[in-house]
Amino acid sequence: MNSSETRRTSTLAEKEDHMYRDIYDAIMDHRLPARTKLTEQSLSQIYQMARHGVRKVLSQLAADGLVDLEPNRGAFIASPGEKEAHDMFELRQTLEQMALEKVLQHADASAIAELRRMVERERDAYESGDRPQWIRLSADFHIALARLSGNDLLVDMLRRLVSRTTLMISNKEVATTRPCSFDEHFQVLTALERQDKKAALHAMAQHLHQCACRTPKNAGKGFDLKAVLGHTRSN
Repeated sequence: MNSSETRRTSTLAEKEDHMYRDIYDAIMDHRLPARTKLTEQSLSQIYQMARHGVRKVLSQLAADGLVDLEPNRGAFIASPGEKEAHDMFELRQTLEQMALEKVLQHADASAIAELRRMVERERDAYESGDRPQWIRLSADFHIALARLSGNDLLVDMLRRLVSRTTLMISNKEVATTRPCSFDEHFQVLTALERQDKKAALHAMAQHLHQCACRTPKNAGKGFDLKAVLGHTRSN
């Protein structure tokens, strides 16, 4: 690959990453309501990308549980129902308890310290009012913790569950409800640092119980994507 091809590939990757992050933030910040349709034509115009690049990003968002791809209908912001919500949190309880047990066996002090720094950034984002960054870090904590288990399949399964459950905050609770509490994350880490298996498992179980949220109810029909996406941000 010559230098010109390398630059084009790098530019395309940057555009794809920007589009993913932009849509992720808009979903988590409830600027794109549940069931909003993400049309390839509109996204291609907004991000000045070819449709195959748009489809790649939509496929990644679907793999992460944030978008539903429906045959012959297109891509829609995910809207998990009550039954799915219950099932996902039940499964998360099992998988995250498994991850914690493996972390207790393998993780060293430096790895736990890095997780603590992540939670500190999560707290700082919340206190500074940076909601998208705070929510992203809230979700990333669980994925980073799972990675310390050394089980790649476990990480992949949890990534989708964590993303899909994180977006399930009712719009009318946005201003007051934490999707994932950094205080509870600190409790899990403190137990891990003490190598206290019982306390760590209990703290995680309680945390996930508190994370169970209501599904957004706005339908998002006819929503104007250009009003929300594609704007340059300082951060």
